[in-house]
Amino acid sequence: MKRARIAYNGAIHDASVIDDRLVLADGRSPDMDKVVWLPPVQPRTTFALAINYADHAKELAFKAPEKPLAFIKGPGTFLGHNAVTRRPADAQFMHYECELAVIIGRTAKNVPAADAYDFVAGYSVANDYAIRNYLENYYRPNLRTKNRDGCTVMGPWMVDAADVADPMNLDIRTFVNGEQVQAGNTRDMVFGVPALIEYLSSFMTLSPGDVILTGTPDGIVDVKAGDQVVTEVQGVGRLVNTIVDDQTYFQRS
Repeated sequence: MKRARIAYNGAIHDASVIDDRLVLADGRSPDMDKVVWLPPVQPRTTFALAINYADHAKELAFKAPEKPLAFIKGPGTFLGHNAVTRRPADAQFMHYECELAVIIGRTAKNVPAADAYDFVAGYSVANDYAIRNYLENYYRPNLRTKNRDGCTVMGPWMVDAADVADPMNLDIRTFVNGEQVQAGNTRDMVFGVPALIEYLSSFMTLSPGDVILTGTPDGIVDVKAGDQVVTEVQGVGRLVNTIVDDQTYFQRS
């Protein structure tokens, strides 16, 4: 089952996606082009992984970490499918990060890796933008880099965990203006989904609605205002986002 959150006719709705149609709880089926897509869940605590693909670490001239490098993101960072993301005027290099998002479904504390999937509600696609000249370093991203308003796009929907046979063998791809610029597979994570849940739950209680952003493979390029960025995770979804400049962004606000 695919589950979505949308704004439609002045209200926020939970919806299912059945036969490529949105279906609301009251049976209505609005046109997908007539709704405002929201993140498929309202994120509580979001854990983001830095350098969790060995090829991405090499791309950035870092060694793969010996333990997960995680940081926390605020809920105001999130946007939904088809939204716009601002490229600030002082950005020197802004890049996408296509990621598998893991959504926690049950309270988890001290969970062994062997049981980790029992605590997953589902999966979504995330595009977690970064601005390189805002970074202190790749081990300690600062607030302007990873907690800017609207810097993380997620959706269009959540796919139930039962419908993803092997989350550790999913192709990841990114396209900018129709040209493929990134390709990877979740099997290349340094720390896979079970290991991440085991690690995080060893010192923090994970709650339903918490999100784990599992990192991105190599292939990051600079994106400019006007670019359309499409991020895909096999069997999970295709997420569309457009970059805008300051003037366009503030005119929309």
